[in-house]
Amino acid sequence: MKVSKFLSLVACISAIGVAADVMAQARPEVLVKQRQAAMTLQGKYYAPIRAMAQGRAPYDAAVVARNAGYLDSLTRMAWDGFNPTTRELKSGTLPAAYSDAAKFKESQDQLIADAAKLLLLTKGGDEAAIKGQILAMDKACSGCHEVFRERQ
Repeated sequence: MKVSKFLSLVACISAIGVAADVMAQARPEVLVKQRQAAMTLQGKYYAPIRAMAQGRAPYDAAVVARNAGYLDSLTRMAWDGFNPTTRELKSGTLPAAYSDAAKFKESQDQLIADAAKLLLLTKGGDEAAIKGQILAMDKACSGCHEVFRERQ
């Protein structure tokens, strides 16, 4: 009797573990929505500082520092949403993001590094260096979009 209860308990625990794994895997359409949300937020916090770097808006060091902090986190968020299970979904992502994964990863890493450098520069307060780094991020963003995103 004790053995059968023990085996039943082991079976239940195993079933719960398998169910937890299945539930933890996001559906492809959810991954697409999440990565698009992260990219939308990147745009929200990047656009104002880009305008500042281009001289189209007055420079505000406090806004740049705050947005750089957000971008340092946001630029790390979208990439796990480019799971191969999302390949066939309509999202604006070109097939090259999946077929040339190494180059896509390189583009991601560049943006992440540029955002980290921007955050670091904001702590020093050198406006010219900060503006230059903002524009470097612009190159990283547009370079990736040219190769891996449909034109909009």
